[in-house]
Amino acid sequence: MDKKFITSDIGIAAFLQLKGVKLLLCTRLDSGKFHFEFNDEAGSCQSLSLEFLNSEYCQFDNNVRNLKKLLFS
Repeated sequence: MDKKFITSDIGIAAFLQLKGVKLLLCTRLDSGKFHFEFNDEAGSCQSLSLEFLNSEYCQFDNNVRNLKKLLFS
């Protein structure tokens, strides 16, 4: 059985790709939310997500989002 990790957070998805986790599906739902599915056979996606949230990568991602809000408001 294939283990999958699903997230709608583009920052976490980018970090998982950076760490070499295989992206299985990337789409935008009718609601506008993102949908990313990763192969999680190794069971590492949850801990990698926490690593992202405690990293400078997350701070960078938040800064990019804030700058976009400033530009589009």
